[in-house]
Amino acid sequence: MNITMILEMAASGGERAAVTRDGRSLTAAELLGLARRAAGRFRDAPAVLYRGVNHLAYPVALFGAALAGVPFVPLNYRLGSDQLEEIARRHPGALVLGPDDLDDLVDGPAESDPGAEQEAAPWDQDAVAVILYTSGTTAAPKAALLRHKHLLAYVLNTLEFGSAADGDAALVAVPPYHVAGLTNLLSNLYTGRRVVYLPAFDAEEWLATVRAERVTHAMLVPTMLARIVDRVPDGGDAGTPSLRSLAYGGARTPRTVVEKALRAFPTTDFANAYGLTETASSIAVLGPEDHRAAVASDDPAVRDRLTSVGRALPGVEIAVRTEDGTPCEAGETGLVFVRGDQISGEYRGRSALDADGWFPTRDRGRLDAEGYLFIEGRADDTIIRGGENIAPAEIEDVLLAHPGVTEAAVVGVPDEEWGQRIVAVLVGDGDPDEIRQWAKARLRTSKTPDVIVFRPELPRTDTGKLLRRALLAELDTLDSLETTHA
Repeated sequence: MNITMILEMAASGGERAAVTRDGRSLTAAELLGLARRAAGRFRDAPAVLYRGVNHLAYPVALFGAALAGVPFVPLNYRLGSDQLEEIARRHPGALVLGPDDLDDLVDGPAESDPGAEQEAAPWDQDAVAVILYTSGTTAAPKAALLRHKHLLAYVLNTLEFGSAADGDAALVAVPPYHVAGLTNLLSNLYTGRRVVYLPAFDAEEWLATVRAERVTHAMLVPTMLARIVDRVPDGGDAGTPSLRSLAYGGARTPRTVVEKALRAFPTTDFANAYGLTETASSIAVLGPEDHRAAVASDDPAVRDRLTSVGRALPGVEIAVRTEDGTPCEAGETGLVFVRGDQISGEYRGRSALDADGWFPTRDRGRLDAEGYLFIEGRADDTIIRGGENIAPAEIEDVLLAHPGVTEAAVVGVPDEEWGQRIVAVLVGDGDPDEIRQWAKARLRTSKTPDVIVFRPELPRTDTGKLLRRALLAELDTLDSLETTHA
């Protein structure tokens, strides 16, 4: 089996558009023809490196590489030249597709080019399909390997072929080097939903595209969702009647953002998806019914599920364990492990899976009695103050509920007496002393920030992940940590 099977199945489904960008569309059959042509060009390369934005050339290159039997490596085009060169050195002899090469992949003849297209490489489900470089929020980027069997397991276990309605369209604004960019393409081709590409995210452009293309489905990372709802007057309607489904994920989403989004898109079904690069996208989902039940319920436990990432997808097992490997009880916080056919857990040169196939996500979380998973942040982010383990997410949620705070990041810095002090770095216009008292009234004293620092913005990746390492490095350069505005 090979991911090209998805494109071949889609190509048998008629002549409707499969992908669109800037008003131009290609059918699945046209994509397949272009991919076959590209495969002849790719066959002698050890890998295909894609350094470009969302473009019609992206699916051509992805499936062309799959047909040629070589790994496809989408790169973060925003990286500096030194970083891109360092990654390229890890793939000697690879074919690099830069911005100037993309139009040629699409504008060439879709029919076979004698001498260019050769017999397709044998399909091997164990072959590496895609190499994705992790964002490197806490260390140098690692090369995560996704084999054809992992990607196919995700699609085949969770979706029904051809299940989309005529006219369904999915807007993809996440960049092509993000795992969601990859799996959104595969998922929508498989269900028969047209993919509409936005080359670069802009909140106003996103809203305009939803309206112009009559988009029915979309996926956003939290910073994108936050910027969109900021464009909608509080209590107002975003004016996107075609949008039936909106998924969000890729990083932790503040409850305040979710609640604003539910008001801005009152007729839209919401889904919160949790996954990692190493798990071939989503492994747990909080679905539309869960969102509606949480909003309508008077039960605090049910309402709290709005802050969860839902329950495991079919074919995925989730376990929470203590540091010594003992299974946690329901509601007890520990380390999150996952297992299933879609789980790769593999990096170049090594596998992170244990002997029983479990992958350590390095996230801390808890499962409630009904199997809902609550993620409390990365294990490396845990603050240890006076011997107590403190999850930054708990403090951040309280701070974000304050009207003078729009963004919040909580970190621990060394302290001789307590081991670590709690520092809250905020974006907003509130009074530091008043915010600290607000937090103290809602948290135990041990969890109240010792220091509050205001900044114009927080350091994040392009997909919205907080760069805590960069934040800590900035704090280390300060002569003293006093409550202050930048």
